[in-house]
Amino acid sequence: MSWRRAFGPGKASRFHRYLAAASSPVDVARMRNIGISAHIDSGKTTLTERILFYTGRISSIHDVRGKDGVGAKMDSMDLEREKGITIQSAATFCQWKDASINIIDTPGHVDFTIEVERALRVLDGAILVLCGVSGVQSQSVTVDRQMKRYNVPRVAFINKLDRMGANPWKVIDALRGTLKLNAAAVQVPIGLEGEHRGVVDILANQTITFEGEFGDELVVTDGIPSDLEDQAAEKYQEMIECLADADDEIAELYLEQEEIPLETLKAAIRRQTIAQNFVPVFMGSAFKNKGVHTLLDGVLDYLPSPTEVENTALRIGGEEEEAFPVLCNPDAPLLMLAFKLEDGRYGQLTYMRVYQGKIRRGDTVQNMQSRKKIKVPRLVRMHSDEMEEIQEASAGDVVAMFGVDCASMDSFTDGTFAASMTSMFVPEPVMSLAVRPKDSSMFDNFSKAVAKFTREDPTLRSATDASTGETILSGMGELHLEIYIERMNREYGVALEVGNPKVKYREAITGRVEFNHLHKKQTGGSGQFARVIGYVENVEEEEMKRMKQDSSEEDVTLGFDFVNSVIGTNIPPEYIPSCENGAKDAVMHGTLIRAPVQGVRVVLQDGQHHPVDSSDFAFRTSMAHALRDSMKQCNPQVLEPIMDVEVAVPTQFQGDVMAGITRRRGMILNAEPAEDGSSYSIRATVPLAEMFGYSTDLRSSTQGMGEFTMEYAKHEAVPRDKQEELVKAYHEELLEAEATN
Repeated sequence: MSWRRAFGPGKASRFHRYLAAASSPVDVARMRNIGISAHIDSGKTTLTERILFYTGRISSIHDVRGKDGVGAKMDSMDLEREKGITIQSAATFCQWKDASINIIDTPGHVDFTIEVERALRVLDGAILVLCGVSGVQSQSVTVDRQMKRYNVPRVAFINKLDRMGANPWKVIDALRGTLKLNAAAVQVPIGLEGEHRGVVDILANQTITFEGEFGDELVVTDGIPSDLEDQAAEKYQEMIECLADADDEIAELYLEQEEIPLETLKAAIRRQTIAQNFVPVFMGSAFKNKGVHTLLDGVLDYLPSPTEVENTALRIGGEEEEAFPVLCNPDAPLLMLAFKLEDGRYGQLTYMRVYQGKIRRGDTVQNMQSRKKIKVPRLVRMHSDEMEEIQEASAGDVVAMFGVDCASMDSFTDGTFAASMTSMFVPEPVMSLAVRPKDSSMFDNFSKAVAKFTREDPTLRSATDASTGETILSGMGELHLEIYIERMNREYGVALEVGNPKVKYREAITGRVEFNHLHKKQTGGSGQFARVIGYVENVEEEEMKRMKQDSSEEDVTLGFDFVNSVIGTNIPPEYIPSCENGAKDAVMHGTLIRAPVQGVRVVLQDGQHHPVDSSDFAFRTSMAHALRDSMKQCNPQVLEPIMDVEVAVPTQFQGDVMAGITRRRGMILNAEPAEDGSSYSIRATVPLAEMFGYSTDLRSSTQGMGEFTMEYAKHEAVPRDKQEELVKAYHEELLEAEATN
């Protein structure tokens, strides 16, 4: 027996039914809030495009790199369409059967991982998309880790089964081996590569093919093709065994060798998927319009509604913060979380997840962080870059608002109680660039652009280096920073000069040298006269370590110590502070590359003054000259910043990564395996000057699976040949500057 079902807005009535459904009240039990996440180029955005088409949300299909040049609906930025990648997460809303689905399509590139973090923080379930050829890739691992961090249940969709070399069984093995997921197929593909026509539902014993120009006509036939019967039986048995490992009811029926009713089996899959003990695997090819309908059925069958997800919040304002369960109930007091900010044509657009209660247009809400009360002028439901005005939203909804001044991850209530939702994980930036506008007239727009982008994206950081005066832009990688630099040019008309940040070199001295310096100058009238006598020496290493405990990287003259040992009034007491200031002037600019000098002790023992010609200026100048002359004789050295670096890599790349660190003049401190042996954590110290470009090299050498963090540790003497290079480069810069002047 077989029958056909038609889907898609090719039937005009389908689109009208969507509009009617979208405006009707939403049953929260039939609502799904899902994200679509994967490694770059696995087909997430293409899959979302098909979902929108089959649910009647759009009337035509446009591909990411389609010949018509239109681009996919969810890639609304010009840069996304030009580069063929997703840069920002985009939200939409659609209807499937009797259910409503909020969807967030997220980027697949590791540089934009914060978009995945913020989406998974507020979603109830997810579709993990995997390439049928490449399988589990680096960002698949990252996305899986993010889903586990926020306890997000997922179904898997093995895409691109029409591609040469597609092998879904190898992908499922990787889900189990690499991601440690209890995953099993609920479908068997009918043909692979160019022969891919549909899927076999091994639960219902049905054959499903996708016909019509857009795959919108489903032909469902009872029974399984004879050439697939053995494979379907094998995969069914495999699925039951995986499910029995997680579910007691199925385990009992399996051990008793009883036939498991379809509804019992689907209920168990749903139960264990929501509990994150099982991952049902669907199959198809979004680009070839196959498998999307059955995946949508799987979203309804196995992923949770908002009422089935446990959320907690903190009651704030009292002596102790108390955790309490959040009720997905429209009649409860309002509690919302702002998870994404955008600057739109009408001001700041704030994406909100409503966790409990109800909000209407014109209501007043209170920001729990700033305690400001705000009236909501507009309430909209997003469809990529388009907006649909709505009058109200209830618990479980994902909506957007205008006119709400807040930061990402701020919580809001109706003002009747004080509570806050937990925030999201924000990774530290791994790459920095020194930037400045090419024209001074662009500085105002540059400041506005930086303020806007850093507000929208917490992984983008901007800081001014006090010692070099440079503006340092930090982010998650080369592409991340490249995109924002391009956006500044397009959206604000700011062209930037870009380079590596200047390394904050320091200088140091070794040994002790005595000084006896006379500063004498007569120019008519009162002259200048000051003599200073004493010695300069380096501060011992142990004492430097104690000083570092109360200092920071920004303490450019760490270890400076001025000791007044003058007996008598050869230097009047009122001139002693001037002598100290002169010493400070000298250590701010060393004798090799004019870098600040660390670890200098200056002992002032004696001197001489003149009753008329001595002054604060004279003693300050005398001490500065004395110290500069003395430091030249103290075997000066150039110091470079050394970073504590921690690298996490899969075990198979450990050797290559350690060799790469050594090539960068790094010193390996230790390498510890993870408990399951799948990865290594490598700690090392590496000069900052050698870390530029490391994020790109690490990703290349680990197939994108390596991650690293670094923080300032200390300054250490550079090798002699490196010091000669730096001194030579400094003198060349001086000559070049003199020539231009």
